[in-house]
Formats: sequence, C-alpha cells, structure tokens
Amino acid sequence: MFITMLSLFSFSNMELDAGRLNVPYADKITHFIFYMVFGFVGCLSLRERTKGSLGINRTVNIVLVTAIAYGILMEALQYAVTTDRMAEFGDVLANTLGAFAGIGLIRWVFSKKNPLKWKF
Repeated sequence: MFITMLSLFSFSNMELDAGRLNVPYADKITHFIFYMVFGFVGCLSLRERTKGSLGINRTVNIVLVTAIAYGILMEALQYAVTTDRMAEFGDVLANTLGAFAGIGLIRWVFSKKNPLKWKF
C-alpha cells in the first residue's frame, strides 16, 4: 500500500531545497531498494503465511512474479491515471532487478549455516 501511494502521489507541488545533494539516478536507486525489500520481506511473509509448506522455490517464484507484475502495474497506472508522473522502462528495470536482488538476498542469508525450515 505504501509503495502504491508513493508511486501515484504527485510531488510536483512540493518545494525542493536547491542546496540539497544531487544524487544521479536517485529515482532508480529508490525503485531498486523498494523492490529489493519487497522481494526479501515478501518471501519471509509468504513463508510465514503458509507455514513453510510451499517450499523455497515456489515461494521465490510467486514473490518474484508478483513483484514484477506489481511494478509494471504501477508504471502503467502512473501513465494512465496521473497527469504529472511518467511511466519509464528504466523504473520497470530497476524494480525487476531489485526484486531479483531481494530474492538473491533471501537465498544467501538463509543458506548453509542459517537455513529457514522450508518444507521440501
């Protein structure tokens, strides 16, 4: 819900401080981080919701497809619903890469020494 609101909210009327730090591609970095968290937390959430009965591969696939579809939907809504927000392929790419990074992080953090008790 938070990402939906941020994706569709208009920031054009807000005054920005001219002295702020200008970070190149800050928008893409933000998209990447949001969707990395989406992938990571989504896997943990789905695992808890199903009590581990789906298995790690199925959980990862569901979260990955959901995150990518949600990112595409948000970009389409920005194009169709808002007047001052633009849909960008770069945002979809950053969302997708972020989701893959979150999934990779799940697999890395919970491998070998600290595995989650996924049912296989």
